[in-house]
Amino acid sequence: MDRYVILGGPTLQGEVQIGGAKNAALAILAAAVMTNDPVRIENVPAVTDVNVLLKAMEQIGVKIERPDRHTVVIDGSKIESNIINDEYLKRIRASYYLVGALLGKNRQAQVPLPGGCNIGVRAIDQHIKGFSALGAKVRIQHGCISAEAKELRGNHIFLDKVSVGATINIMMASTLATGKTIIENAAKEPHVVDLANFLNSCGANIKGAGTDVIRIKGVERLHGTEYAIIPDQIEAGTYMLASAACHGDVLVRGVIPRHLECITAKLCEIGCHITEYDDAVRVSAPEPLTSTQVKTLPYPGFPTDMQPQITVALGLAQGTSIVTEGIFENRFKYVDELVRMGASIKVEGNMAVITGVPRYSGASITAPDLRAGAALVIAALAAEGETIVEDTRFIERGYEDFELKLKGLGARIEKVSSDRELQKARLKLA
Repeated sequence: MDRYVILGGPTLQGEVQIGGAKNAALAILAAAVMTNDPVRIENVPAVTDVNVLLKAMEQIGVKIERPDRHTVVIDGSKIESNIINDEYLKRIRASYYLVGALLGKNRQAQVPLPGGCNIGVRAIDQHIKGFSALGAKVRIQHGCISAEAKELRGNHIFLDKVSVGATINIMMASTLATGKTIIENAAKEPHVVDLANFLNSCGANIKGAGTDVIRIKGVERLHGTEYAIIPDQIEAGTYMLASAACHGDVLVRGVIPRHLECITAKLCEIGCHITEYDDAVRVSAPEPLTSTQVKTLPYPGFPTDMQPQITVALGLAQGTSIVTEGIFENRFKYVDELVRMGASIKVEGNMAVITGVPRYSGASITAPDLRAGAALVIAALAAEGETIVEDTRFIERGYEDFELKLKGLGARIEKVSSDRELQKARLKLA
């Protein structure tokens, strides 16, 4: 099992380039099967979630080409089956995006129920509600979600709660439905907008993405396109918080600053200096951090995927901070690991009360999920001494070349897969 060995202490400085958004890529790659023409998608992040999804698509007859590491060409003209039985696909949340895509195109889909990180209930009731409103019969059986319809007809769908996954799935299915569909209380996240832009570039008729009302006029077919995925808001935010926790000075390149406003606002509150450019954000933290309050909310609120990272930074801030988790109920599982490093955090339900400490100390810890794993690496970078972060597979689901990018900022970090490699890494870092 791979792990990181980290020697904390160095201040992070320099520049880091952000890749394509994982969450947008997974939706867009799934949607690319909806046309029989080739689709070229650029700025695809080289992360394991993407590789798992592409492998599952190949198994049903989708032709996948990889001209380079960050480009994928998809040909969905010869899909042999609408049933996906890939065991690995159960491990990623985005598995259910293939339901909307295949249901829209072929009026039938069967896909394993979503997995991913164990951070709370990922209910699919709103997905089912949307598919049913379009005329599909939906069943949950044998660990799969199955949907089929003789025809799909547009409808007026009001989501009972904001759901990114349901918004994306309904949008895909209704793109090739007959008539008009209106999705109210829709998610407004940047990757929802990116998917809508991609589908529109394929000939769809989608308006209102980025607002809470999305209007879709069904079309008969979609055509091929070339499209570049937006930068990853969460990857960018992670390096921004790393700079804050380590009192660094980091220029985060290749971003859309508007997507990061909720993060930069909190960084300003805790004492960081922020400079925005057209496609970059500079974060420096020359002074001690100060406490604040954070509550995660749907976009444009503070993202739940950034909650562990800011909690790590606030654990080193002066005073008492409160972080409230408004999306997932199990997102504080990493706190026990952080406490092993000397943090003073008490979790009460969906709230963490954080009393800042002067520093963390190195320890042997385990990454419990994707974002918490990245946050624990940040804690290790800011800690005194050596930290071993076990189970890096979670982190690699969503971060491309994580340890290499951190090294480029001056971090002392090595990835190892055996005790022998661990000893060599210790000698190298000493």
